[in-house]
Amino acid sequence: MESLTKLGVAVGARLIERGQTLAVAESSAGGVINAALVAVPGASAYYVGGCVIYTAAGREALLGITPQDLAGMRSASEPFARLMARRVREKLGTTWGLSETGASGPKGNRYGDPAGHACIAVSGPVEAVITVETGSAAREDNMWVFARRALELLDACMQESAF
Repeated sequence: MESLTKLGVAVGARLIERGQTLAVAESSAGGVINAALVAVPGASAYYVGGCVIYTAAGREALLGITPQDLAGMRSASEPFARLMARRVREKLGTTWGLSETGASGPKGNRYGDPAGHACIAVSGPVEAVITVETGSAAREDNMWVFARRALELLDACMQESAF
């Protein structure tokens, strides 16, 4: 597995260079995305905060996402990932919001998604959302894949941004 610092260093450097900030809301990656960002020395220059949203209670208390906000969508979907990224960005007042939601394994989730399924979204000057399917039931391996793909998506969005 890659080191946490190696995962976060390119994103952190780009954020520092631009004077931009980031907030993260993740689920099935279990904090690996947040850890990869704060493992970089000087992270306080860009990392405002983050959370692991694992239950409906956490979703409502930390992001203010109510059952009404979820009308027509479910967790572990691209629309929900987009909502999480936008909401964490709004709540923490950052340039960028990054989110991940899915099923790390060894089993799938109650919505029928298999282990290794995650939706990742970026909200900011550029927005994007992707779905990742690893085809693996290996929980920790999936968490690392989800974190890497989340940081890659954020980096791609930042490169596309005119800032």
